[in-house]
Amino acid sequence: MLKIKLYPRGKKHQRTFRIVVAERRSKFNGKFVQDLGFWTPQTKTIQIDQAKLKQWQLNGAQLTIGVDKLINPDKYPRRKKVKTETKEIKPIKETKAPKESETPVQSEVSQEPKTETPTEK
Repeated sequence: MLKIKLYPRGKKHQRTFRIVVAERRSKFNGKFVQDLGFWTPQTKTIQIDQAKLKQWQLNGAQLTIGVDKLINPDKYPRRKKVKTETKEIKPIKETKAPKESETPVQSEVSQEPKTETPTEK
């Protein structure tokens, strides 16, 4: 079965895609039957030979989802991202503070700053 699919070309971050007719099970960038056009995502340029495309579709070649999205963008509307509700964070249960009678009594320490006097040797 023949499919009309995208054939990647170019460097990693400078991809361009050829739109080709190839066997359904052919490799990602294997042999293809005929070249129909190209698509460049960076410049959003699409060029397809419509006559060849229609002829191959009449012969039984099917579009892959990627090519179909390029040719018929209205068929696949963009979905808006839905914000998910954030869970409310429950406050941590406060531990009971010990009562005043249960707290150990601290000896009163003077709050005066300590100054050291130099000692003579």
